[in-house]
Amino acid sequence: MAKPQQVLIIEPKKELRFRGPFTGSPVVSHIKLVNPTTYKVYYKIKTTAPKRYCVRPNSGYLMPKDVTEIAVSLQPYEFDPVEKDKHKFMVQTLIAPEKDDPEYPTDVWKDLSPDQFMNSKLKCVFENPLPATTTAKTTTNTTTTNSDSDITKNFGDTVKSSPKQAHDDSEEKLIRAAHEVSQLRVEESNLRQENLQLREDLLKLKNAVSGVDSSLATAKGLSSQHFVSMTPTTSCLIAFAMVIVGFLLGKLI
Repeated sequence: MAKPQQVLIIEPKKELRFRGPFTGSPVVSHIKLVNPTTYKVYYKIKTTAPKRYCVRPNSGYLMPKDVTEIAVSLQPYEFDPVEKDKHKFMVQTLIAPEKDDPEYPTDVWKDLSPDQFMNSKLKCVFENPLPATTTAKTTTNTTTTNSDSDITKNFGDTVKSSPKQAHDDSEEKLIRAAHEVSQLRVEESNLRQENLQLREDLLKLKNAVSGVDSSLATAKGLSSQHFVSMTPTTSCLIAFAMVIVGFLLGKLI
C-alpha cells in the first residue's frame, strides 16, 4: 500500500544546512511548514541523532492556511566527518480525524497506523571545511543502501532534555518567581494600607478618650470651686448659731 503524499509545503525541501564552527555555541537552522489545505494537520519532527539536536517546537498542528517555523539547534560538539551522512530529519504529518476535539486532545499518533503518516526527509549538510590534518585522519565512510522502512526506524523523537530546554525551564522559573514577587508586593501594599487605617482609627479613639477626660476634669473643677466658695458661708452660719445658743443659755442661767 502506497503511503499518502505530503500535504504540507516544507522549506527547505531536501537539505537542512548548518554552518560551522560547531564547537562554540549551538548552530541554528530552520524548517518552514505551510498548510495550504483546508484541513487541520498534525506534525512531528524526528531525527536520527536526537542527542545532537534541540528542536523547537518538535510537534504540534497547523490549522488551514497556517504557517510555522521550526528552529533546529545543533548542539556544540567536535564535528566528526564520519557522521555527516548519518544525520537526517523527518517531518511526519497526518490529517486530523473528523472527531478531533481541541478542548480534549487525544494522542492521534497512537490511534492511526504508521502507514497513514506522511513522511518527508531532510538530509543534514554541514558547511564547515576541516583542516587538512583532521581530514587525513578520517577514514572513508562506506555508504550502505537501506530500505525505506529501515531508515524510518532509525528516526527517533527529538530529545526534550537538552540545554535549550533547560534554559527554557530556567526562564519559566524566573517568570514564575517574578509573578510571585509581584503578588507579594501587592499583599504588602494592602497590609500597609490596613496598618495606616488602623493607626487612623486608633488616633480617633485616643482623641475621643481625651475629650471625655477633659469634660470630666472640667466638671470636677467646677465642683471643687463650688465647694470652696460655700465653705466660708457655712462657717459664718455656724458661728452665728453658736452665738445665739450661748446668748439663750446665758439668760436661762
